[in-house]
Amino acid sequence: MGQPQQVTAPMPSVIFPGPEGRLEGRFQPASRPRAPVAMILHPHPQAGGTMNDRITMALYKTFQARGFATLRFNFRGVGRSQGSFDNGIGELSDAASALDWVQSIHPEASTTWVAGASFGALIGMQLLMRRPEIRGFISIAPPANMYDFSFLAPCPASGIIIQGVADTVVTPNSVQKLVDKLRTQRHITIHHEEIPRANHFFENEMGDLMGSVDNYLDMRLSPDCPIK
Repeated sequence: MGQPQQVTAPMPSVIFPGPEGRLEGRFQPASRPRAPVAMILHPHPQAGGTMNDRITMALYKTFQARGFATLRFNFRGVGRSQGSFDNGIGELSDAASALDWVQSIHPEASTTWVAGASFGALIGMQLLMRRPEIRGFISIAPPANMYDFSFLAPCPASGIIIQGVADTVVTPNSVQKLVDKLRTQRHITIHHEEIPRANHFFENEMGDLMGSVDNYLDMRLSPDCPIK
């Protein structure tokens, strides 16, 4: 569930308080007043996931380019973030603290989005259950065959779930079952896209993956989008 290839780029470095000490992140301030917030969550820390993996970086740059106040950060025990891996429980607290920090310096945000890959998608979908200001999500390969997603009852926000057809870590069938279950709920719209030939890391299909993300954001951020 990690990401084998790491990417580094000069981004504004930040340190902010988390439940178990400091958390390390990269933050791009908003380019305009009342801009929305986006928080990007990385794959599994024990499988090499960090805030610098390819998918996390690509999501960060996509939201940054759209003028969001955008944060990505390392969960506890990763990079310069203090603490140690906590099986998702502490990592959810890390994400809540990270969102608190962004809101403290960008309190006028109009809305909030959360995006993540694999383990990061799990944490993101847990966070949106607790934070009603989150109005959109992007979940890439959510590990529906490894974790119980029944906490999404009901799921409070619309979003997109993207899955690689050739993923052998997160099975496409398990994700399809999750999508089918979410689509029975009222008042939300769940988009679902499968990327042919893509494995868990979208190693050769990053263009297709980010094309799906950008098309979805174009639709959701359009002034006449019926999904609010």
